[in-house]
Amino acid sequence: MFGTVPRFAKIAAIVVLATASVVASFDVADARRAGSSGFGSRGTRTFDAPAVTRTAPTQAAPIDRTMTTRPQQQTATQPPLGAQQRPGLFGGFGGSMIGGLVAGGLLGMLLGHGFGGGAGFLGMLLQIGLIVLLISFAMRFFANRQRPNYAAPGASGSYNQMNATNNAGASPRPSFSIPTIGGGMAGTAHKTRQANDEIGLQQADLDRFEHLLTEIQSAYGKEDYATLRRLTTPEAMSYLAEELGENATNGVRNSVSDVHLLQGDIAEAWREDNADYATLAMRYSSIDALVDRNTGKLVDGDDRNPSETVELWTFVRKPGSDWALSAIQGTDQH
Repeated sequence: MFGTVPRFAKIAAIVVLATASVVASFDVADARRAGSSGFGSRGTRTFDAPAVTRTAPTQAAPIDRTMTTRPQQQTATQPPLGAQQRPGLFGGFGGSMIGGLVAGGLLGMLLGHGFGGGAGFLGMLLQIGLIVLLISFAMRFFANRQRPNYAAPGASGSYNQMNATNNAGASPRPSFSIPTIGGGMAGTAHKTRQANDEIGLQQADLDRFEHLLTEIQSAYGKEDYATLRRLTTPEAMSYLAEELGENATNGVRNSVSDVHLLQGDIAEAWREDNADYATLAMRYSSIDALVDRNTGKLVDGDDRNPSETVELWTFVRKPGSDWALSAIQGTDQH
């Protein structure tokens, strides 16, 4: 019986290794297209969802591979300054009173008088019950006296009228003119962020973004590290090189060709820390396939027919330099 244990252990190990290999192959096959993940940096907006546009009407995948430090967030909601907290049943005066009575009872027990005189344990329970009832009644009485008076039903009309008068004089929120690329149009406002161009991108910038899409995809398919290093930030290059290295380790190559931008629009463009950022939603077609490095045999994808993908690419431009790819986020739209 015990002689069969090593055999089952070997079989289990083989199954686990085979499963891990299959999972790894799927990860490699989907590595170039961001899918449900993202990598790189968008400056201070790295962990904020880009605005929804017509080209990318769904929220982009969060950036889960980045060198940007995630800002610390408060885990507990602090009450407003000056706000009064409602005391509990045994809080405040009631708690002090109960504590004093219990302490006195315990002291009496230590001195030999018991907790409740000669009535014993039953008397102690009765005294505690009466004390709790009295404190509850007293707290309810004081709470009712401190309850604020509410305005009459007619007062709400004058309040709303006053707000309407104040809001009428407020200046409307400025709107931004969003240029488009590849025939796309600006999207509608998102719940938390509206598509806008704060730096005034020109048509030359939009043309450059389109060229970068084609150049970077083609260089990735050719495993041209020199071109990728020239067109991307060091951080984005590190993730692309990591994916290419994984492909090489698994004996495959990601062949990418015939890249064409079909539609695109600006999600966000802003300036921070003496650098310009621009996040573009782009729908493009390409022939994308995973092939064997030695034989060229198709492993995954389609090496004959183009497929469409929607991704959000973020570019950064520093003084004296050209635009460079900084981040890619997927949308799961194919």
